[in-house]
Amino acid sequence: MDIREVLELYKRGEIEAAKAERLLRLDFIEKVGDHTVFDHSREARKGIPEVIFGEGKTPQQVVEIAEKALEDKEALLISRASTEQYQMLVKRLGKKGVHLYEKSRLIVVDRRRIPKLQGKIGILSGGTSDMNVAEEVRLVAETMGCEVLIAYDVGIAGMHRFMEPLLQMLKGDVDVLVVVAGMEGALATVISSLADVPVIGVPTSVGYGIGGKGEAALLGMLQSCSPGLVVVNIDNAIAAGTTAALISRRCHELRGKFKD
Repeated sequence: MDIREVLELYKRGEIEAAKAERLLRLDFIEKVGDHTVFDHSREARKGIPEVIFGEGKTPQQVVEIAEKALEDKEALLISRASTEQYQMLVKRLGKKGVHLYEKSRLIVVDRRRIPKLQGKIGILSGGTSDMNVAEEVRLVAETMGCEVLIAYDVGIAGMHRFMEPLLQMLKGDVDVLVVVAGMEGALATVISSLADVPVIGVPTSVGYGIGGKGEAALLGMLQSCSPGLVVVNIDNAIAAGTTAALISRRCHELRGKFKD
């Protein structure tokens, strides 16, 4: 929940003043076991669902953090998740609203009835091998309430492939584009040179030999001569998805104000 949602819930009498205060306080932290200091107000402050980084955590630790988060939240993400973490989560929470996307190593816990749409973004990926990262971007953005248009395997090895989906996305009034590409990562620069909206480049760890773990794609995107392209770290779908959603949601809010 963001700050506005907390205030609306309090206004409608759906939560008490004490809970509203707890959700809005910037210093409300709580110890979870002997391993985590949990910030209950981060979602209200940032507008981003709680994201638990699963890698390096035991299934028990992940479950304890998730249970604490779900005391006052209805949705959270667990990135770099394992099957064992998912199995323990389902054992403790039940299967309802809990989904593991194995290829993207992402667990989405979403118990909201219908997340309201708050923006629109487009995602393009260079090759089929980049789809796992692109799918993680999509899932993050959708959890944050964005409508997502996708076009996968449209890299510059066949320049003609990306033109039609790009035009459809721009005609569909996406607020931001996310371009996911490995190898030399050139697709992000090409898309940025043609688009009149911000482009977020996501280099992936796909490629051969020297630089093939994403370094070449990262450096290529960083050295782009096309203004309007910004770049996240290698395989960092969480950063790309959340940033794209924040941009799009702000555009959505501003459009609503202008209509009023």
